[in-house]
Amino acid sequence: MAQAYMTETGSDGSEPEPSRPGLRRRLSELRRDPGIWRRGIVLAALAVLISLVMILHAELPNDIGNLGSLTETFLPWFGLAVPVLFAAALFRKSATALIAILLTAAVWVNLFGGLVTDKAQAGGNLTVATHNVDADNADPAGTAASVAKAGADVLALTELKGSVVPVYEKALAGTYKYHSVEGTVGLWSKYPLISSKPVDIKMGWTRAMRATVHTPHGDVAAFVAHLPSVRVKLKAGFTANQRDNSADALGAALAAEPLPRVILLGDLNGTVNDRALSEVTSQLRSTQGASGDGFGFSWPAQFPMARIDQILVRGVTPEASWTLPRTGSDHLPIAARVTVKP
Repeated sequence: MAQAYMTETGSDGSEPEPSRPGLRRRLSELRRDPGIWRRGIVLAALAVLISLVMILHAELPNDIGNLGSLTETFLPWFGLAVPVLFAAALFRKSATALIAILLTAAVWVNLFGGLVTDKAQAGGNLTVATHNVDADNADPAGTAASVAKAGADVLALTELKGSVVPVYEKALAGTYKYHSVEGTVGLWSKYPLISSKPVDIKMGWTRAMRATVHTPHGDVAAFVAHLPSVRVKLKAGFTANQRDNSADALGAALAAEPLPRVILLGDLNGTVNDRALSEVTSQLRSTQGASGDGFGFSWPAQFPMARIDQILVRGVTPEASWTLPRTGSDHLPIAARVTVKP
């Protein structure tokens, strides 16, 4: 006689559903995979190389095409390699690559994580702004009107073409009672300007100036500078020698400044990470680094990739720093709010 055998089921007698492979099962499968540590060695090596470049960027030589300065200019963008390599490591199912990439992410966060958040604070009794207006700007009047809306007490403009200076003077006259232009740079202020003079940055013509701004909270030495442009050339690399020499001259002028409160505004054609600007950046504090919202990239205006326009201070307290809306220039204007203590 045939006997029927019933499979034991749950209390309701229904068939159990097939179990789905969960995270624990997948991890168990990966642990049993003998190739998980051997695969992705190239990815891991690339991640380690990127980490070393970020950690040891100051050791990269500048003798060959100013490689060190070029790397430091775009150093924050090395973080883009993390998600790309991470996705590749997952695809390859490589634990070795994943660990190396996580270390790369940790290095990037250690270097630049503090720049991602908004560090702005309330307060401040002086607002300053700077803008490279572009000598070929097709709408100088519109550019002047746009930056004037920012409400800055002190405004620095660089790359001023002599024939267009009257346009800026007329457009800004209603907002700023005082102004001074030296060569291709100028300073507009709601407060009196005293002792305005050019600053020699070894270029053969005037692209830097210094003036005392007589604010209600005390005198401030305001420097405006437009350092020489740099170029990336296939045969010559990062051609920045003239910029570097001018930076050294500007650093000497800042070191000789007798006033305790100093603000430097302008286009330095380099980031604060660039060692070639150390004669300047070692003496001053970046408002963006201290109190900015994000990286504050200012160039090129169409797709900003680097902050080469700077507001650097000494003897005043940065409270906030930000970029302003795009104008007819190839740079974005930037602004900062600081506290000047009597």
